[in-house]
Amino acid sequence: MTRSTRRRRPSGRRCSHDLAPGPGATLVQQPDQAGGFAIEATDITQHAPLDAAFYARDVLQVAPDLLGKLLCRRHLDGRVEARAITEVEAYRGEEDSACHARAGRTRRTAVMYRPGGVAYVYLCYGVHHLLNVVTGPPDRPQAALIRGLEGTTGPGRLTKALDVDLAFNGASLLGDGDLWLADAAPPAHISSGPRVGIGYATPEDQARPWRFWTS
Repeated sequence: MTRSTRRRRPSGRRCSHDLAPGPGATLVQQPDQAGGFAIEATDITQHAPLDAAFYARDVLQVAPDLLGKLLCRRHLDGRVEARAITEVEAYRGEEDSACHARAGRTRRTAVMYRPGGVAYVYLCYGVHHLLNVVTGPPDRPQAALIRGLEGTTGPGRLTKALDVDLAFNGASLLGDGDLWLADAAPPAHISSGPRVGIGYATPEDQARPWRFWTS
C-alpha cells in the first residue's frame, strides 16, 4: 500500500469471463483503455454480491480467494461493468510494517478498522487512486490491494478504467452501492511472491509472499 496524500511521503509503494446473460441481460464486449476487453451488461443480477462472511476472514485467506472474483462497477448510465481480478496483495494490521495501519488508527486508516466488506481507496502521488478491500473483524486493520484485472494491469490503471475514485472510500461492497464483488469460477493456478514497492518495510515483511496472482 502506498501514499494517499498529494504530497510525497517518505514511505509508500511506487505506483507503477465469460458472463452468461441472465433474464433480460444484454452483454457487450468492448475494448478497454489498456487494449483488453471488458464485459458490460445492462443487467447482471445473476452475479450476486459476495456476503459479509466472505470478507470477515483474515486477509491471508481472503486475498487469494479474491482471484477470479468479479469486480463490478455500475456506471452513471446504469451500465454494469464486471472484470475478473487477477492480482492482489495482502496487508495485515499494525504488526505489518508495509501496512498503512502500522502507525495505528489515523484519519486516513480509520476505514481499515471497520468490519470487512468496505472499500479503502487512497490517492497515490496525487495521481492514481488505488482500491483496497477491507477484510477481517472490526478493529483488526487489514486490506487487500487490487493490483490487476482481466485486461488491465496496474492498480492505478484499473481504477481509472472503472472510474473509481475517493468517493468510494469507505463504501460498502455488499451490493447496496455502485461497486461490489461477485463470485465466479476460481483460477486454475495461483502464484505468490513478495509484495511490490515496499522498501520502507522491514526485511522480514518485505520477504513475505503476500502478493497473489493468477498464472
